[in-house]
Amino acid sequence: MKVILTFLLMLVVLPFSLLGQTDKTLTRRGNKQYKEGNFSEAEVTYKKALELNPMNETAGYNLGNTLYNQKNYTEAGTNFSHIAEMSKNSATESKAWYNLGNSLMSEKKFEESIGAYKKALKLDPDDEDARYNLAFARQMLQQQQQNQQNQQNKQDQQDKKDQQKDQQKDQQDKQQQQDQQKQQDQQNQQDQEQQNQDQQKKQQGQPKLSKEEAERMLQALNNEEKKTLEKLNEEKVSGASVKVSEKDW
Repeated sequence: MKVILTFLLMLVVLPFSLLGQTDKTLTRRGNKQYKEGNFSEAEVTYKKALELNPMNETAGYNLGNTLYNQKNYTEAGTNFSHIAEMSKNSATESKAWYNLGNSLMSEKKFEESIGAYKKALKLDPDDEDARYNLAFARQMLQQQQQNQQNQQNKQDQQDKKDQQKDQQKDQQDKQQQQDQQKQQDQQNQQDQEQQNQDQQKKQQGQPKLSKEEAERMLQALNNEEKKTLEKLNEEKVSGASVKVSEKDW
């Protein structure tokens, strides 16, 4: 980008003694300070001149240059835009649009700077600097849009990855909850079965005899009963053989 800040000079120079502290004398003082590189002092002086005469194009235009050299691009652009709108001189207006384009370029406002350079070229088609900067601004705008698109694509990919991670984590959490619930259900079932067994034992009291134990007990009872019957039979037989002695009266 070519940066050429055109400096406007007062066309009419009157003796200081005749002018006094007018906007024109202040503008000349600001011009001197500007040429010496005292931009902050020149800024103050130009602003004082504009307080006396807001229509002073030279003070307004050169104030824009002063602000631009101090990298205050926003305020510089405001001054150039104001001069371009109010100026009745096509040359001054063209230069103001050109410098506005430079201010906007410095703020990376490429699309707006393109509009300013077009207006400058409309007034002065032979301005090669404006033509060069217009092409440069278009190139920078294209690059800016491409960078924004790349950044957006990168952000979209990152958002997609983050979404997939969130979904995967949700699925893992859900599976973990299901596994925990399954384990809890199994534990509850085991506890219930154990409780049922304990309750059943409690209701049954003594444990049941096995088949072999029952048969042995039955056999023992039979044997005991058999012995009892045999004993009774022996007593009967013994009683039948006893003779009662009778007296022969």
